[in-house]
Amino acid sequence: MITIVALLSIAAWIYLIAFHGRFWRSLPVLNAGAPSGNAKLAVIVPARNEAESIRQSLASLLAQDYPAEFAIILVDDNSTDGTATIAASLDAAERLTIINGRPLPHGWSGKLWAVHQGLAHETAKAAGYVLLTDADILHAPDHISSLVARAEASGLDLVSEMVRLHCATAAERALIPAFVFFFQMLYPFHWVADPEKRTAGAAGGTMLASRAAMDRIQGVSRIRHHLIDDCALAKEIKSTGGRIWLGHSERAVSARVYLDWRDIWDMIARTAYVQLRHSPLMLLGCVAGMGSVFCAPPLLALLAHGLPRLLGLLSWLIMALAFQPTLRRYRRSPLWGIALPVISLFYLCATVASALRHYAGTGGGWKNRVYPERPAL
Repeated sequence: MITIVALLSIAAWIYLIAFHGRFWRSLPVLNAGAPSGNAKLAVIVPARNEAESIRQSLASLLAQDYPAEFAIILVDDNSTDGTATIAASLDAAERLTIINGRPLPHGWSGKLWAVHQGLAHETAKAAGYVLLTDADILHAPDHISSLVARAEASGLDLVSEMVRLHCATAAERALIPAFVFFFQMLYPFHWVADPEKRTAGAAGGTMLASRAAMDRIQGVSRIRHHLIDDCALAKEIKSTGGRIWLGHSERAVSARVYLDWRDIWDMIARTAYVQLRHSPLMLLGCVAGMGSVFCAPPLLALLAHGLPRLLGLLSWLIMALAFQPTLRRYRRSPLWGIALPVISLFYLCATVASALRHYAGTGGGWKNRVYPERPAL
């Protein structure tokens, strides 16, 4: 039995490295560029209780060097911390529109309801592109220009980026690079961009979509209930023949800080079981898969003998090496590669906690809301 587990583990890593969309390379990265046309752009920022970051985020958007007409639409999703007041204090009357969001209707997630209201604004309807971005993202001055240039150069309907996540606290340094690594594994960026592959993914911090593509899929109304809204949007666009691209950003960073491991635990537990489609069988498969691929190698290397120990050491080494490009992206020590099995166990336990929260009726909690995600019987 031990030998079978060892063989499964090494086989899994050979497949992941050689045949799984080159996810481990932590590429591509959006290059600088200038738009070739004069497409109008609308930036839609859904915001709920973002007082800590909204001033910086909007200021970075207002400072963009985009050469054509663009406007920013902030949709305040019933904030209670003065988010809209802070936004209104900025000297940007001509470029910034603030919408006081209507009450959340049944069947919608809060973020998508805010995006829906932004898309319905006349400015957004007249735009050639819409940029959906979070209220805690800070943008370099050439960011929007580079996004539009990438879309125009390849005729893309969706350009999305994994923005550089905050990685300064002890918990972030230990756990955030692995979050990016696992995201790349779930949605290999090379496969996302391949029209022949069904894989569709996006990162919600930065999603530039053509207005034509958004109209073709009826905005966000089809995915109104999704908590993993970014990947749901990418799937809708790609399924209707749209071309999409997903990469890493060196021109946008997240200001959201995870102070300790509990913050990161809650971030995972909020949607991990949604990712598994609320399926107990998929959860068991996840536990078995993560256990054999990430947790078994060090146990085999430390406790087994003979061939199982050798295969466990080899799997552990491949795992650590595969993690290196992501660690370099976040300027972390290569030695963190050795700790990936322990880090993965943290993520696996948080996934199980996500399932427990779901069955307790507290899943999907975010910004003082708990969305009803229990499937109908």
